Amino acid sequence: MPQSDNYRNKTYRVRAEIASWSEKKAREQKKIADLNNKIGSAIRAMQSSKSMSTINSKRHEVVRYQNDLVKIKKSIADIETKIAKKNKELDADLKKFDTEELKESKKRQTELDAFQRKQTQTFNQMNQTLRTHENAIVQLQSLPEKITVLFLASNPRDQEQLNLDEEVRSIKDMISKAKHRDSVKLESCWAVRPGDILQSMNEFEPTIVHFSGHGSDADKLVLMDNQQQTKLVSLDAIVQAMSVANDNLKLVFFNTCFSETQAKKVVEHIDAAIGMRTSISDDAARIFSSHFYSSISFGHSIAKAFGQAKAALMLEGVKEESIPQLFTKIDAEDLYIVAK
Repeated sequence: MPQSDNYRNKTYRVRAEIASWSEKKAREQKKIADLNNKIGSAIRAMQSSKSMSTINSKRHEVVRYQNDLVKIKKSIADIETKIAKKNKELDADLKKFDTEELKESKKRQTELDAFQRKQTQTFNQMNQTLRTHENAIVQLQSLPEKITVLFLASNPRDQEQLNLDEEVRSIKDMISKAKHRDSVKLESCWAVRPGDILQSMNEFEPTIVHFSGHGSDADKLVLMDNQQQTKLVSLDAIVQAMSVANDNLKLVFFNTCFSETQAKKVVEHIDAAIGMRTSISDDAARIFSSHFYSSISFGHSIAKAFGQAKAALMLEGVKEESIPQLFTKIDAEDLYIVAK
């Protein structure tokens, strides 16, 4: 029970006590009137009587009535003292009641304000969720019936030779086993030189660009020159090339060592990118990429495909699942490449 209710109930009790004492006072005051009438009647009897015995008897009655008056007046004075005390107690309780009620009213208002803020926050979150789902639905509805994955491979002769053919074979194999295999077309370009990047993107208009090969810890992409030797391409050049790519480019996959920064920068211009935090082994690169494209070809979101590709590394016992990094403009759970 709120404290204000306790004070309210107490004021009811005190008011009832005051009313009871006031009724008792009224009864005592009526006795005074009755005694005064009796005294007046006795005095008149004394004045009209010539009998000494009658006069003496009436005199004794007057004295007795006057003594009773004194007692009654004393009783009334005691009652008035008690009423005054109760009124003082009532005033104090009323102040406590008002103070406590104001305090509880402020508390209720604070709780109401907090509840309304929570309701508003929940409502806004629901609206945001609905907008997100609506955006996801719009995106799914706008997905092309068929997408192209452009596999760009570069393996300069002056670098350690990588099994890039095994990687592309694994990706093709996993896509061919997927539910929506007919919706995904894999195009591959080998011995890629810097001038081949824009040419290939213009030719194939890919939804995904996949770089496979060596990486540089200086945030540069390792391609090759006309003599099949190493040709480094700067981070700014990579980002610029991706920023002016075809309009339907959604994802850039850097399956190269030390490509985290490249992926992070590219996302300023496209929806998503994957890069490697440090160096990654041939086996890890092959397993991760093939399972990623398998999941994409089953119609899963980029987030789920990324998670399944990491899980594939763990299932194979390849302890490099923390190397791949995913970057997106929006929630990766809402990003789809292949229509279900």
